[in-house]
Amino acid sequence: MRLHIKNARIVDPASGRDGKGDLYIADGKISQEFSKADRTIDAKGLVAAPGFIDIAARLREPGLEYKATLASEMQAAIAGGVTSLACPPDTDPPLDEPGLVDMLRRRAKALEHARVYPVGALTVKLEGTRLTEMAQLAETGCVAFSQANATLADTQVLWRALQYAATFGFPVWLRAEDTWLAKGGVAHDGEIATRLGLPGIPSFAETIALSTLLELVRATRARVHICRLSTAGAVELMRAAKREGLPVTCDVGIHHLHLCDNDLGYFDSNCRLEPPLRSQRDRDALAAGLQDGAIDCVCSDHTPVDDDGKHVPFAEAEPGATGLELLLPLTLKWGEARRLPLAKSLAKITSDAARVLGVGSGKLAVGAPGDVVLFDPAASVRISAETLKSQGKNTPFLGYELAGRVRTTIVAGNVVHEG
Repeated sequence: MRLHIKNARIVDPASGRDGKGDLYIADGKISQEFSKADRTIDAKGLVAAPGFIDIAARLREPGLEYKATLASEMQAAIAGGVTSLACPPDTDPPLDEPGLVDMLRRRAKALEHARVYPVGALTVKLEGTRLTEMAQLAETGCVAFSQANATLADTQVLWRALQYAATFGFPVWLRAEDTWLAKGGVAHDGEIATRLGLPGIPSFAETIALSTLLELVRATRARVHICRLSTAGAVELMRAAKREGLPVTCDVGIHHLHLCDNDLGYFDSNCRLEPPLRSQRDRDALAAGLQDGAIDCVCSDHTPVDDDGKHVPFAEAEPGATGLELLLPLTLKWGEARRLPLAKSLAKITSDAARVLGVGSGKLAVGAPGDVVLFDPAASVRISAETLKSQGKNTPFLGYELAGRVRTTIVAGNVVHEG
């Protein structure tokens, strides 16, 4: 397929390009100009950007199909302009065996939608006791190793895991949360949780765990990515670690840039997240940290949950929110609030995310993968259960009007979504 996109505003954060022009895609890659196209798309009034990269999107297969299916979530991905995504290992069973990883990759490839990059389990069954066969999992296609939201309380196991990963150059993705300090907590330990009578998780549960992780990185020089920062203190620790030159990166969930514990309202279970929504000060520090580079990229932390998991009292609700289709509008909303150029905002879900994931996508250079999104930055979307393609309708943003509507999604030169 030879594709010609004309009259677009081309925004390529990797190169700093932002201006009117044409894009050419041939043989699945960004190409030099050619004269004869199989299809021409007039993108007047639209932005052409690299396909978005989401480094944390749960697809719920295998084993949790009652919450969502691979087909439904891949449809949600391309509807949101996400052309590459990494899926955490907390499926049922977890992604701790090469056969499971291979099955997931084959099923995703057969759908011919977004590119799927599995993240393998760091320990067997995510139980935090025995290391998985990381080398075998990497050969099968795992791009990194993680515990997802499962705890790894044994620091010696974590030390051995980082030593092993450093030996082979495997990236390790971990959430920073002290198991015992967070035990039983469901909300940020502050005035709101106290008023609502909810058990809290203190901010230092994150900073203590992060300090431990950074010490282990100093000892092992393993490449570690810290997932879903939620506190101002953690942002400062990461800023210092990067100044020191440690091989660390980090991300923030898109919901934590816009919401805080005030948004729990009257026990809104759609705001039951892991990590919990923190204070306004934390939220503002996360937004600033993403802008200045202390935080590398943003992810949707897409976690579809069925109605039975949310229509219960807050403390009993299953944590998580759907986010694949909201990644673009909420990133644009963050960028607008920070008064950033469009390219700077989009970098956090394209080139910067590609660097963390270690893939060649996220740019529009000749020879790069032909993954492109055409979107209207001014067109508003009203978020509702009916408009969401994801099987999970659980989002705190139901009823919101958000700017940024995806019109066309292209993966490897093939148009996979038009809306």
